[in-house]
Amino acid sequence: MNAVAATTDPVRQSGKRRSPWRVVVGAGFASAVGPGPIGLSTLSLFVLPITMEMDFGRTVVTSAYTVGATGVAIGTIFVGRLLSTFTVRHVLIPSFILFGLSVMAIGLTPPNVFLYYLPYFTLGLFGSGTMLPLIKSVVSWFDNKRALATGIYAAMTAIGSSLLPLLAGVLIAVFGWRGAYMALGLIPIVFGTLMVWLFVRGRAERHERGRLLPETVENGREVSLELPGLTFREAVRTRFFWQIVIGLGPVGMVIVALQVNLVPMMTDRGLQVSEAALLLTVLGLSSLAGRLLGGFLIDRFHVRVIAPVIILAPIMGILLLHDPFLQAAAAVAFIGFTFGVEHDLLPVIVTRYLGMRAFGKNLGVMQAIFTFITALGPVLMGIGYDVYGSYDSVIPVLIGILVVCSMVVFLLGQYRYPPIEGFDKLAAESELDSAAALSEIAATESIPTVKAPKGRK
Repeated sequence: MNAVAATTDPVRQSGKRRSPWRVVVGAGFASAVGPGPIGLSTLSLFVLPITMEMDFGRTVVTSAYTVGATGVAIGTIFVGRLLSTFTVRHVLIPSFILFGLSVMAIGLTPPNVFLYYLPYFTLGLFGSGTMLPLIKSVVSWFDNKRALATGIYAAMTAIGSSLLPLLAGVLIAVFGWRGAYMALGLIPIVFGTLMVWLFVRGRAERHERGRLLPETVENGREVSLELPGLTFREAVRTRFFWQIVIGLGPVGMVIVALQVNLVPMMTDRGLQVSEAALLLTVLGLSSLAGRLLGGFLIDRFHVRVIAPVIILAPIMGILLLHDPFLQAAAAVAFIGFTFGVEHDLLPVIVTRYLGMRAFGKNLGVMQAIFTFITALGPVLMGIGYDVYGSYDSVIPVLIGILVVCSMVVFLLGQYRYPPIEGFDKLAAESELDSAAALSEIAATESIPTVKAPKGRK
């Protein structure tokens, strides 16, 4: 599409102007105590104590992730629709509370498989209500630096993923695995809701009792809040939608399969439990670096160039994942470089190829599909172990998946909705001016160059 100039009349908004980066930081802190860091990153530490007390096999215990992922998949579909109707805050606050209560409920479960799985399912179901709204709030404020913003947000999530296993290990040692889950559940209820309340909101959201308004009148000016992009029905009919699903979804399956089984796999390969647990921290820290670097690079180079490199990086780690500890740590660093980046890439890629009009619905359905695909990873690894007595039989399959995914992403082609010059500056200075510029794009489906109003520096 050809770029055209768009001019907007300056609108001074009432109230104190706040930096969009406050939203990124607040959303990042909230995400750091969300379902990924608390539910997934710590699960590997609970495998052995739960197995011993409950007398379950490893496949049953690790499949709790699959059950939780099913809850996430179902939840994201509904949350995506909710975000078309309600503000991000009205979805986030009850979701964090219910998610935290679900985590606490795990510590109360008896040795019954169904009752063991039930709170993991609700953990995923309500946890999904924290994921989509947070990323929507971040994405809504940025275009020129969208990948960097999502990278910083995701890096803060990675900090949670690296620190919470350390906390969980201490809690398990002091209070047992049941008491540890009770303590972990309090964190999102208190800290997560506080971060949302203080910092998180969507750009140019106007509402009545939480319900979004399609337009607003402020300072005597009527402004449409319509966004450019494809509807959900239009999106699913494009090759872009399904290439994104096929190219990124299985990557998460590989990485999560390795993460959930990392501690038992490395103890089988000769490491001490304490050394294997420390690898989870290495995984989280390397994920942090990968997310920051990935966000920085994607804003400067086309995603079809950067993404395949990120996807292929874990192969070196998979091949080197053996004792001694230093070699294992280096291998995990390669794997961690990709961990989570496939999900960080998703919102950026969705906005570039499908636009912002139905962002919540498109992302929600994609993440639901991603979650189902990802959930197969721990099951595949668990079955491989139970059948063959080793995880080695699954490794070639994981490598092959990464190679295919990198090729699919490379073939995406040029952006349908490329970055809009000057949008970030304009959005920070006037939410309504940026909303007016986007509504103009939505009406014309052309991509203009947005210039900040004169007199604003």
